[in-house]
Amino acid sequence: MTFATRTAHLKPEGAYQVLARATQLEADGREIVHLEIGQPDYATFENVSRAGIEAIRTGKTRYTPPAGMSQLRAAIAADSGKRRGMEFSAEEVVVSPGGKPNLFFPTLALIEPGDEVIYPNPGFPTYEAMIKVAGGIPVAVPLLEENSFSFDLKVFDKMINEKTKMIIINSPSNPTGGVIPLADLKHIAAQAQKFNCWVMSDEIYARIVYDDLSAPSIAALPGMKERTIIVDGFSKTYSMTGWRLGYGIMPSELAARVDLLLTHSIGSTAHFTQFAGLEAVTGEQGMVDVMVTEYQRRRNIIVDGLNAIPGFTCQKPEGAFYVFPNIRGTGMSSTDLANMILEKAGVALLPGSSFGEYGNGYLRLSYANSIENIEKGLEKIQKAIKTA
Repeated sequence: MTFATRTAHLKPEGAYQVLARATQLEADGREIVHLEIGQPDYATFENVSRAGIEAIRTGKTRYTPPAGMSQLRAAIAADSGKRRGMEFSAEEVVVSPGGKPNLFFPTLALIEPGDEVIYPNPGFPTYEAMIKVAGGIPVAVPLLEENSFSFDLKVFDKMINEKTKMIIINSPSNPTGGVIPLADLKHIAAQAQKFNCWVMSDEIYARIVYDDLSAPSIAALPGMKERTIIVDGFSKTYSMTGWRLGYGIMPSELAARVDLLLTHSIGSTAHFTQFAGLEAVTGEQGMVDVMVTEYQRRRNIIVDGLNAIPGFTCQKPEGAFYVFPNIRGTGMSSTDLANMILEKAGVALLPGSSFGEYGNGYLRLSYANSIENIEKGLEKIQKAIKTA
């Protein structure tokens, strides 16, 4: 069977591949500790679930405008602007089923074949996929462990040029948990303005930060609002992964073009899901703080546990719910070690190489799981390493 070349490079996400193998082992009777999936273990907050259920009960199951209900777009604009010290209008907000359409569609709207797009590596695999689908040329910039997994700015400065059409950043980061410092954001912003580039800022983990820190948005820097696409959503902050609800914030002219792509692809986001999102944004926010506080406890436990394993060293991430330990001291490749830990120890995690070539020598573990399971997983990993 012959397929279009635009799909030839596409590969499954590593997390789903590992999950499939872990599920098979469970079906065979093995106990598996799941630290591979980036999904909150919290149930969707009760007030949000109630709003969604009530929306279904009262018939909110119809088509909506492709870019989302006007009241939800307005609420997102107000909330997102307040959190970033900015002002947004509803016309600048595009609601989508999950965050990925607001990664893909602005890329399709802006990138011509041959345009270069800078993206973080290790990074979310969809970045490279969407660049290539659009016909662009992906240009990887490494995230440096010695710089708390922010951009290697020396490499960045060498890579950016007149052909660069977009720069993708993700802070806090998947897979590293790193937060890009304000000084680095200012450097990236200055180069974006110098070379007249767009910036796509994936801020899906922006509210999951620790130690009283914050994750600043590059869009809030002078001269950046008009050239920045903010991608955010409800999955991580409100534990709504299965509801499929995300959004982008971008200049209204680009938002109108993305609206057309939504029109001719997904049509619209589920009506009742948007009412759940409206409650999430406008309702009580206390559960977000509870969840983040618990994640911080888990982070501390998993980092200490990983640093006690021979051959592992692990930085303490500032955000998201991932750790990205350096495992070069084990003498094994990321893939071989991840496979050994799954098959021998029964702990599902991801090789850093699933996130790009600069992820070699690392593993990614999600601590969106109970402390009991995290401690059990650490014990199993340590035992497997000692007996390898």
